[in-house]
Amino acid sequence: MDTMKTVTLFADWNPRPDFKLGSKDIDGKLSYLGSKVWRNPRLEMIDKPIPKPGPGQVIVKVKACGICGSDVHMAQAKPDGYIFYPGLTAFPCTLGHELSGVVAEAAADAINRRTNLPFEAGEPVCAEEMAWCGTCRPCADGYPNHCERLQEIGFSIDGAFADYIALDAKYCWSLQELVDRYDEEKAFLLGSLVEPSSVAYNAVIERGGGIRPGDSVWILGGGPIGAAACAVLKTAGASNVIMSEPSKERAEMARKLGANHVIDPADGNTAEKVLDITHGGGVNLILEATGLPDVVWGDIEHVIWNGRALNTTVVIVARADAKIPVTGEVFQVRRARIVGSQGHSGHGTFPRVISAMAAGMDMTPIITKKISLEKVQENIILLQTDRKECKITAVM
Repeated sequence: MDTMKTVTLFADWNPRPDFKLGSKDIDGKLSYLGSKVWRNPRLEMIDKPIPKPGPGQVIVKVKACGICGSDVHMAQAKPDGYIFYPGLTAFPCTLGHELSGVVAEAAADAINRRTNLPFEAGEPVCAEEMAWCGTCRPCADGYPNHCERLQEIGFSIDGAFADYIALDAKYCWSLQELVDRYDEEKAFLLGSLVEPSSVAYNAVIERGGGIRPGDSVWILGGGPIGAAACAVLKTAGASNVIMSEPSKERAEMARKLGANHVIDPADGNTAEKVLDITHGGGVNLILEATGLPDVVWGDIEHVIWNGRALNTTVVIVARADAKIPVTGEVFQVRRARIVGSQGHSGHGTFPRVISAMAAGMDMTPIITKKISLEKVQENIILLQTDRKECKITAVM
């Protein structure tokens, strides 16, 4: 049997004493609250069989796959040994979900939405990471990101830090628009950024309700999702795209993606600086992408309370265990709201992001380092402590 190298994460199932399995958890295998059950994570490069397509599936030869903060947090242990990542996980699992590649083989019933015909070998594709079932009530209601039988590629089922990956065709989207516009390398690098860019798009456009051209927006956290949100909101017509980010490297990268103003929160008075930039007007949309709501929430409420803008929407996209110290009076008086955003599937998000990229929304400045598959493990560890790089991408 032909085999391939994969970057696979192992961990020990050891639920915290006060943790009770949920109705969708599988004892010893899967939990929707990973940081409550998994200890002692360890990355290994192991051989696995090259997959064959099942019904409705394609086999994709991976061209590029980015390292996500989720990969870092799944492989990172707190002092007590439990992983940082709080979400859906099942180990052992090959990591990697920000992928692009070429269809190598396809089942006869694997349909390409670009042509409405069966997939053919050679089609350039990317893929959703949310493996939604399509039959549960949330899926039927049009909310696949909240599927009751959700699996996640690279979290609970094998991902793309490998030479090949088996994918249900329904999660795949053609990248032909990008191949037609750009050279092959750039097309596949952009293709690997469709997934994180779609997370940002889903947060600020779908869940946040979007903006009107001329609106002001404030993004807290210059990681890949925050940076992608800069590009999405600038493309949507924001007049002031304000980024809060302490890393000089990430701040500069945010500027390349469309941020008009960058604030270093370490300098203090962040909220007042936001109000100064907007001449006291405040902002129409706030994206919380730091994962530190208990740290930044005071500034968020200060801007909402003291700015003149009404109806400000705060979108929470970063995953965090910390409680949010909300002052109800601020949100009542200023007609503000808080919404949560998870995932990227549905609502035409993936094809819109691909088309926006093909029209010139260039996300590649997010990629600050390119590596080989063999270097993925050490770079996942590097990102646990080093924030100089924004997006490290494995190119196969």
